[in-house]
Amino acid sequence: MTERGVIHGRFQVLHLKHMEYLLAAKMRCRLLYVGITHPDISAYPATSPLDAHGTFQKDNPLTYIERYEMLRDSLLEFGVKREEFEIIPFPVSRPDMLKQYAPEDAVYYMSICGEWDREKYQTLNSLGLKTEVLWERSAEEKGITGTELRALIAKGGAWRQYMPKAAAEYLTERGLDERIKNLFGVPMGEGTHT
Repeated sequence: MTERGVIHGRFQVLHLKHMEYLLAAKMRCRLLYVGITHPDISAYPATSPLDAHGTFQKDNPLTYIERYEMLRDSLLEFGVKREEFEIIPFPVSRPDMLKQYAPEDAVYYMSICGEWDREKYQTLNSLGLKTEVLWERSAEEKGITGTELRALIAKGGAWRQYMPKAAAEYLTERGLDERIKNLFGVPMGEGTHT
């Protein structure tokens, strides 16, 4: 088992496929650093044309702190002890800054599900960071995506089944589901609540 590992994602919004990825990485290390990419899309907007979701507010409805708390609560819900993980900013659009946020001696775990993931893998390797691919999946094998989940939330579809219970509760208790609906142009209160 590795001492320290790093994993990263936008987590806009956190779903069960994210949890599969997080837990697979946690099983390989004693301390897991969970990097939140695009912690602020104004300060750290996408710089790669392959980073299709790192620029627009509609794709990034949650703030850094909201994603931090959602991740924390969900990891705890899944039985990961608080002393076994840290949550950090991970400015993927500024690779020159990554070593200021994440430990250089860690193993960087990834899943490859498209060209943007391949580019990030190459970037991490070019920085001299040790990377390990957990799995490579096609779009068909990937499962629910954040894009699909945000659309379900906006339309009032059955979305809770795709999220950890703690994350779904966090979303509704803070009215973040309504924020997502507003970003998609759905007036507040419309759509079914699931």
